[in-house]
Amino acid sequence: MTSILTSPVSQLCKLSRNQNIRSQGFGLSYLKALQHRTLSCFALKQRSILNHTHNHTEGSTGVTAQKALSNRRCLLGSSGARGLFGRGGGNAQQQLTLEDIARGIRERDYQRIVVMAGAGISTPSGIPDFRSPGSGLYDNLQQYNLPYAEAIFEINYFHHNPKPFFALAKELYPGNYQPNAAHYFIRLLQDKGQLLRMYTQNIDGLERIAGVPPSKLVEAHGTFTTAACTVCRTEYPGEALRADIMASTVPKCPTCKGVIKPNIVFFGEELPSNFFLYLTDFPMADLLIVMGTSLEVEPFASLASAVRGSASRLLINRDLVGPFSWGSPRHNDVAELGDVVRGIRKLTDALGWKQELDALMAGNSEKVQAPVERTNEE
Repeated sequence: MTSILTSPVSQLCKLSRNQNIRSQGFGLSYLKALQHRTLSCFALKQRSILNHTHNHTEGSTGVTAQKALSNRRCLLGSSGARGLFGRGGGNAQQQLTLEDIARGIRERDYQRIVVMAGAGISTPSGIPDFRSPGSGLYDNLQQYNLPYAEAIFEINYFHHNPKPFFALAKELYPGNYQPNAAHYFIRLLQDKGQLLRMYTQNIDGLERIAGVPPSKLVEAHGTFTTAACTVCRTEYPGEALRADIMASTVPKCPTCKGVIKPNIVFFGEELPSNFFLYLTDFPMADLLIVMGTSLEVEPFASLASAVRGSASRLLINRDLVGPFSWGSPRHNDVAELGDVVRGIRKLTDALGWKQELDALMAGNSEKVQAPVERTNEE
């Protein structure tokens, strides 16, 4: 069963029902993009896959399979049988394991790997995530006297009072933290020529520091690397804001005195244009690795269901989330639950890449340590 996004209208309806939509103002442009890009790029391919799947399931499981197929067509981006464990529905196939995934990577059966990552890959570096009860950023924002926690990332509130955001930016600004094994593993996939793209919800820039090239990154919620004046739209490099942010000063444009805002995607703002690379990346992927995310924020969350049914999916996460938590099995889904870095290390050991990963981390750590020390001295 194909997992290509099936209906722009139904997708928009689903996103509008989700209370965690990242960009409340993306509706019309997102629908337009989906109409023009999804339908023009994938309609023929989708029809052929659906026909093939219908013929296959009709011959193997009769009315039950036809009914299941009909139900799945009603689900946005459904990728056939969903979930992880057990058996049921369709041809019985052996459940893949972490070792199977590692073998496929090592033997280059997987050559177009897409990675989706959230705050959970950065918490081992010391950065708190957003939603963990008691320790998440949203639970620790009371000091900023916000009307509600999410206001710190709402564009209208930013225009009203930018100081809380810049206080948080001082904590999160690139250079304050260093990448961990999860970031360097993604860099290692790139070095081996197997990384198609990394889609990250994070704004900490640790993927860049680890050496993942910008061309391989889709920073769905933006980046501190660049910035722009909110009034005259003059663009600035992110480093131009560092001194003001570290001095707890709101950076102002020297031309018009407007507030300079890092290119972080706030609620109410458009997604970055390269986010729509998913329309070609995900159908091409042969392996999707999802790590350190709750898959709660749309439209990022729905990407996990945008790969083909034949593509394997690996979840390295604290909990089962998104399509991995749904009830029916999918034989090529694998979940490694628990600490993210421990899961990455287990995968690395299975790959036989431990020494390469350790060497990469040690070498890059020496490169980034000196600038961080100079910044601290300043």
